[in-house]
Amino acid sequence: MNRYPDPLSAQPILVNTGPYSLEVRDYGDSAAELVILLHGFPECWASWRHQIMPLVRAGYRVLVPNLRGYGLGDKPQALQDYRVDQLAGDIDALMTYAKAEHCHLVGHDWGGGIAWWYGIHHSQRLLSLSILNAPHPLAFLEVLKKRPQQWLKSWYIFFFQLPWLPERVIRLFNFKRLRDTLIQTSTPGAYTDQDLQLLQHTWQQPGTVKAMLNYYRCLLRDIRKPALPARVSAPTQILWGEQDLALSLDMAVLSREYLDQGELIRFADATHWLAHDKPEAVSDYLLKHFARHSPASGTTPLSQMQQ
Repeated sequence: MNRYPDPLSAQPILVNTGPYSLEVRDYGDSAAELVILLHGFPECWASWRHQIMPLVRAGYRVLVPNLRGYGLGDKPQALQDYRVDQLAGDIDALMTYAKAEHCHLVGHDWGGGIAWWYGIHHSQRLLSLSILNAPHPLAFLEVLKKRPQQWLKSWYIFFFQLPWLPERVIRLFNFKRLRDTLIQTSTPGAYTDQDLQLLQHTWQQPGTVKAMLNYYRCLLRDIRKPALPARVSAPTQILWGEQDLALSLDMAVLSREYLDQGELIRFADATHWLAHDKPEAVSDYLLKHFARHSPASGTTPLSQMQQ
């Protein structure tokens, strides 16, 4: 594949996942170790723009999709098409497209939730897992039970259950509420005008806003717990901005307990939008983690590579 000096200049491709297509950017040497980067709500593939080229320059092939329903990809109408086990299947489809048996998987927010689910059920296909500000699903549920204040932090999930009204509110004044939320809950200057223009272009695609909300609507209508004991055997790092206004630090600490091998790295002065707040640090942590758990390093368990 071509190497783009500016990752934003890459042309999108549509990757068939079986029933649906995903809008994807593909960077780096097609024969290199594969990295898949999964964004969250309400972002898009470009939320990783600071990390893409450092990973490519280090010798990795990097696939950066818009999640199911986002951007130019298909927009499933049925809520069951946004079940987390269905969303995790898109990772398999991306690996099939890349002709790769294993990958380094990275996810933030909803992308992190999907990555957790994949790690719980398919660790044997992961060289490594990296999670940015997204809790293990059981850690999320446990904190919800014990800490009523988390319900207040998660108020928007319940608002999104309403028909048609959330879509209308989000679209008001050219998506002003979404833009303001990102600016007000991140560190000053984390989101540039270009970032917001790229996001607005994604939000404007027909059907995208409804698809984005369907993740949350399906979540409450079809709550799924991962297969117990719900542990992740793949080497995992959790990167967490402590100034997250939506997710408590307790969730990050508890998530660490579900790892067979892993660590929690905390950023005291960063927010939920960690890849924007600390772009260089995130890139550095990803690269170090990948290098430690690459087949070339000799640290990846042979049993994992043979499965």
